[in-house]
Amino acid sequence: MRSSKALWAIGERSVTRELLDTLAPDDPRAIASRRDLRRVHRAMRTLAILKDAVLSFGMQTAPRRILELGAGDGSMLLRLAQVMQPYWGAVDLTLLDQQNLLSASARRAFVELNWHVTILCMDALEWARSPPLQRYDLCVTTLFVHHFEGADLQRLLAGIATQADAFIACEPRRSGIALMGSRLIGLLGTNAVTREDSLKSVAAGFKDLELTELWSKLPGDWRVAEYSAWPFTHCFRAIRTNLRAAADHDER
Repeated sequence: MRSSKALWAIGERSVTRELLDTLAPDDPRAIASRRDLRRVHRAMRTLAILKDAVLSFGMQTAPRRILELGAGDGSMLLRLAQVMQPYWGAVDLTLLDQQNLLSASARRAFVELNWHVTILCMDALEWARSPPLQRYDLCVTTLFVHHFEGADLQRLLAGIATQADAFIACEPRRSGIALMGSRLIGLLGTNAVTREDSLKSVAAGFKDLELTELWSKLPGDWRVAEYSAWPFTHCFRAIRTNLRAAADHDER
Protein backbone atom coordinates (compact mmCIF):
# COMPACT_ATOMS: atom_id res chain seq x y z
CA MET A 1 0.00 0.00 0.00
CA ARG A 2 1.37 3.37 -0.99
CA SER A 3 2.05 5.88 1.75
CA SER A 4 0.31 9.27 1.76
CA LYS A 5 3.67 10.88 1.03
CA ALA A 6 4.09 8.80 -2.13
CA LEU A 7 0.63 9.81 -3.32
CA TRP A 8 1.49 13.37 -2.38
CA ALA A 9 4.51 13.29 -4.67
CA ILE A 10 2.90 11.87 -7.78
CA GLY A 11 -0.53 13.49 -7.52
CA GLU A 12 -1.53 17.14 -7.49
CA ARG A 13 0.88 19.83 -6.35
CA SER A 14 0.78 20.57 -2.62
CA VAL A 15 2.53 23.84 -1.70
CA THR A 16 3.39 24.20 1.98
CA ARG A 17 5.53 26.92 3.49
CA GLU A 18 9.03 25.59 4.03
CA LEU A 19 10.72 25.84 7.40
CA LEU A 20 13.76 27.71 6.10
CA ASP A 21 11.49 30.56 4.99
CA THR A 22 10.29 31.04 8.57
CA LEU A 23 13.75 31.35 10.14
CA ALA A 24 15.77 34.51 10.65
CA PRO A 25 18.77 34.74 8.30
CA ASP A 26 21.20 34.52 11.24
CA ASP A 27 19.48 31.55 12.86
CA PRO A 28 22.11 28.77 13.12
CA ARG A 29 19.61 26.30 11.64
CA ALA A 30 19.11 28.58 8.62
CA ILE A 31 22.84 29.06 8.14
CA ALA A 32 23.36 25.29 8.23
CA SER A 33 20.44 24.69 5.85
CA ARG A 34 21.79 27.17 3.30
CA ARG A 35 25.09 25.33 3.51
CA ASP A 36 23.18 22.08 2.99
CA LEU A 37 21.61 23.48 -0.18
CA ARG A 38 25.03 23.70 -1.80
CA ARG A 39 25.42 19.94 -1.30
CA VAL A 40 21.87 19.37 -2.51
CA HIS A 41 22.61 21.30 -5.71
CA ARG A 42 25.62 19.09 -6.32
CA ALA A 43 23.57 15.95 -5.77
CA MET A 44 20.92 17.28 -8.17
CA ARG A 45 23.56 18.24 -10.79
CA THR A 46 22.07 21.73 -10.93
CA LEU A 47 25.18 23.37 -12.36
CA ALA A 48 25.44 20.93 -15.29
CA ILE A 49 21.70 21.23 -15.95
CA LEU A 50 21.87 25.03 -15.94
CA LYS A 51 24.86 25.06 -18.28
CA ASP A 52 23.18 22.68 -20.73
CA ALA A 53 19.99 24.78 -20.65
CA VAL A 54 21.89 27.99 -21.33
CA LEU A 55 23.87 26.50 -24.21
CA SER A 56 20.72 24.99 -25.71
CA PHE A 57 19.36 28.48 -26.31
CA GLY A 58 22.01 29.01 -28.99
CA MET A 59 22.23 32.72 -28.17
CA GLN A 60 24.06 34.66 -30.84
CA THR A 61 25.34 37.12 -28.24
CA ALA A 62 26.24 36.40 -24.64
CA PRO A 63 23.82 37.75 -22.02
CA ARG A 64 24.93 41.05 -20.53
CA ARG A 65 22.17 41.49 -17.94
CA ILE A 66 21.23 38.50 -15.79
CA LEU A 67 18.69 38.26 -12.97
CA GLU A 68 18.47 35.50 -10.39
CA LEU A 69 15.19 35.30 -8.46
CA GLY A 70 15.39 33.78 -4.98
CA ALA A 71 19.16 34.11 -5.17
CA GLY A 72 19.98 33.12 -1.59
CA ASP A 73 23.72 33.47 -1.00
CA GLY A 74 24.50 33.71 -4.73
CA SER A 75 26.72 30.62 -4.66
CA MET A 76 24.80 28.86 -7.45
CA LEU A 77 25.17 31.80 -9.85
CA LEU A 78 28.81 32.16 -8.92
CA ARG A 79 29.47 28.56 -9.94
CA LEU A 80 27.56 29.14 -13.19
CA ALA A 81 29.59 32.32 -13.84
CA GLN A 82 32.82 30.38 -13.37
CA VAL A 83 31.94 27.58 -15.79
CA MET A 84 30.54 30.03 -18.37
CA GLN A 85 33.63 32.26 -18.27
CA PRO A 86 34.92 30.92 -21.64
CA TYR A 87 31.61 31.91 -23.28
CA TRP A 88 30.61 35.12 -21.48
CA GLY A 89 32.38 38.38 -20.83
CA ALA A 90 31.37 41.17 -18.47
CA VAL A 91 27.91 40.73 -16.95
CA ASP A 92 25.61 42.93 -14.88
CA LEU A 93 24.08 40.51 -12.38
CA THR A 94 21.09 41.29 -10.19
CA LEU A 95 20.50 38.99 -7.23
CA LEU A 96 16.93 39.31 -5.93
CA ASP A 97 16.07 37.94 -2.52
CA GLN A 98 14.31 39.19 0.59
CA GLN A 99 17.67 39.34 2.40
CA ASN A 100 21.18 40.21 1.33
CA LEU A 101 23.03 36.93 1.90
CA LEU A 102 25.95 37.48 -0.48
CA SER A 103 29.25 37.05 1.34
CA ALA A 104 32.22 39.37 0.84
CA SER A 105 34.26 36.49 -0.62
CA ALA A 106 31.54 35.69 -3.19
CA ARG A 107 31.33 39.34 -4.20
CA ARG A 108 35.10 39.43 -4.72
CA ALA A 109 34.89 36.28 -6.83
CA PHE A 110 32.27 37.92 -9.06
CA VAL A 111 34.49 40.99 -9.42
CA GLU A 112 37.39 38.78 -10.50
CA LEU A 113 35.14 37.44 -13.29
CA ASN A 114 34.29 41.00 -14.34
CA TRP A 115 30.70 40.63 -13.12
CA HIS A 116 29.06 43.65 -11.52
CA VAL A 117 26.61 42.54 -8.81
CA THR A 118 23.54 44.44 -7.65
CA ILE A 119 21.57 43.19 -4.66
CA LEU A 120 17.82 43.77 -4.88
CA CYS A 121 16.16 43.08 -1.52
CA MET A 122 12.46 42.68 -2.17
CA ASP A 123 9.68 40.15 -2.44
CA ALA A 124 9.58 38.42 -5.82
CA LEU A 125 5.85 39.03 -6.25
CA GLU A 126 6.34 42.70 -5.49
CA TRP A 127 9.03 42.76 -8.19
CA ALA A 128 6.68 40.98 -10.62
CA ARG A 129 3.94 43.55 -10.00
CA SER A 130 6.23 46.58 -10.27
CA PRO A 131 6.78 48.55 -13.50
CA PRO A 132 9.84 47.08 -15.25
CA LEU A 133 13.06 48.90 -14.37
CA GLN A 134 15.02 47.24 -17.16
CA ARG A 135 15.01 44.23 -19.47
CA TYR A 136 17.17 41.25 -18.59
CA ASP A 137 18.77 39.04 -21.21
CA LEU A 138 18.39 36.04 -18.93
CA CYS A 139 16.47 35.23 -15.74
CA VAL A 140 17.47 32.17 -13.71
CA THR A 141 15.80 30.47 -10.76
CA THR A 142 16.77 27.31 -8.90
CA LEU A 143 14.49 25.63 -6.36
CA PHE A 144 12.34 28.77 -6.17
CA VAL A 145 9.31 28.72 -8.47
CA HIS A 146 7.81 25.73 -6.64
CA HIS A 147 7.12 27.99 -3.65
CA PHE A 148 4.25 29.61 -5.60
CA GLU A 149 0.86 28.36 -6.74
CA GLY A 150 -2.33 29.62 -8.32
CA ALA A 151 -2.58 33.34 -9.06
CA ASP A 152 0.78 34.05 -7.40
CA LEU A 153 2.58 31.59 -9.68
CA GLN A 154 0.92 33.07 -12.77
CA ARG A 155 1.81 36.58 -11.59
CA LEU A 156 5.46 35.60 -11.05
CA LEU A 157 5.74 34.04 -14.51
CA ALA A 158 4.08 37.08 -16.07
CA GLY A 159 6.62 39.36 -14.40
CA ILE A 160 9.48 37.22 -15.73
CA ALA A 161 8.02 37.19 -19.26
CA THR A 162 7.65 40.97 -19.14
CA GLN A 163 11.17 41.72 -17.96
CA ALA A 164 13.36 38.96 -19.42
CA ASP A 165 14.15 37.67 -22.90
CA ALA A 166 15.10 34.19 -21.71
CA PHE A 167 14.22 32.18 -18.62
CA ILE A 168 15.50 29.00 -16.98
CA ALA A 169 13.96 27.32 -13.93
CA CYS A 170 15.43 24.24 -12.24
CA GLU A 171 12.83 22.92 -9.82
CA PRO A 172 12.11 19.74 -7.85
CA ARG A 173 10.49 17.04 -9.95
CA ARG A 174 7.27 15.66 -8.49
CA SER A 175 7.99 11.97 -8.85
CA GLY A 176 8.48 8.82 -6.85
CA ILE A 177 12.25 8.82 -7.52
CA ALA A 178 12.57 12.42 -6.32
CA LEU A 179 10.59 11.55 -3.21
CA MET A 180 12.92 8.64 -2.53
CA GLY A 181 15.90 10.98 -2.89
CA SER A 182 14.37 13.50 -0.49
CA ARG A 183 13.87 10.76 2.10
CA LEU A 184 17.54 9.82 1.80
CA ILE A 185 18.84 13.38 1.87
CA GLY A 186 20.08 12.92 5.41
CA LEU A 187 22.89 10.80 3.96
CA LEU A 188 24.39 14.09 2.73
CA GLY A 189 24.70 15.22 6.34
CA THR A 190 21.82 17.68 6.14
CA ASN A 191 20.07 19.11 9.19
CA ALA A 192 16.44 18.69 10.26
CA VAL A 193 15.34 21.86 8.43
CA THR A 194 16.67 20.63 5.11
CA ARG A 195 15.29 17.13 5.61
CA GLU A 196 11.79 18.47 6.31
CA ASP A 197 11.88 21.02 3.51
CA SER A 198 13.06 18.51 0.93
CA LEU A 199 9.84 16.51 1.32
CA LYS A 200 7.76 19.66 1.00
CA SER A 201 9.75 20.70 -2.09
CA VAL A 202 9.03 17.46 -3.93
CA ALA A 203 5.32 17.73 -3.12
CA ALA A 204 5.31 21.28 -4.50
CA GLY A 205 7.42 20.40 -7.54
CA PHE A 206 6.40 20.04 -11.16
CA LYS A 207 5.95 17.30 -13.73
CA ASP A 208 4.83 16.85 -17.35
CA LEU A 209 4.13 20.23 -19.02
CA GLU A 210 2.64 22.09 -16.07
CA LEU A 211 4.80 25.19 -16.46
CA THR A 212 4.42 25.19 -20.23
CA GLU A 213 0.65 25.31 -19.83
CA LEU A 214 0.93 28.37 -17.59
CA TRP A 215 3.53 30.05 -19.81
CA SER A 216 1.33 29.59 -22.90
CA LYS A 217 -1.14 32.06 -21.39
CA LEU A 218 1.45 34.86 -21.47
CA PRO A 219 1.89 37.29 -24.38
CA GLY A 220 4.81 37.09 -26.79
CA ASP A 221 6.38 34.53 -29.09
CA TRP A 222 8.50 32.05 -27.19
CA ARG A 223 10.44 28.87 -27.86
CA VAL A 224 9.74 26.67 -24.85
CA ALA A 225 11.02 23.35 -23.51
CA GLU A 226 10.05 21.50 -20.35
CA TYR A 227 11.66 18.25 -19.36
CA SER A 228 13.02 15.97 -16.67
CA ALA A 229 16.72 16.37 -15.92
CA TRP A 230 18.30 13.36 -14.22
CA PRO A 231 18.13 12.54 -11.38
CA PHE A 232 15.64 14.75 -9.50
CA THR A 233 15.17 18.02 -11.42
CA HIS A 234 12.31 19.40 -13.47
CA CYS A 235 13.62 21.97 -15.93
CA PHE A 236 11.77 24.67 -17.84
CA ARG A 237 13.29 27.07 -20.32
CA ALA A 238 11.84 29.75 -22.59
CA ILE A 239 13.43 32.23 -24.99
CA ARG A 240 11.88 34.88 -27.18
CA THR A 241 11.83 34.07 -30.86
CA ASN A 242 12.29 37.75 -31.75
CA LEU A 243 15.31 38.71 -29.70
CA ARG A 244 16.62 40.89 -32.48
CA ALA A 245 13.46 42.97 -32.44
CA ALA A 246 13.60 43.19 -28.64
CA ALA A 247 17.21 44.36 -28.77
CA ASP A 248 16.43 46.96 -31.40
CA HIS A 249 13.56 48.23 -29.24
CA ASP A 250 15.88 48.65 -26.25
CA GLU A 251 18.35 50.69 -28.29
CA ARG A 252 15.72 53.22 -29.39
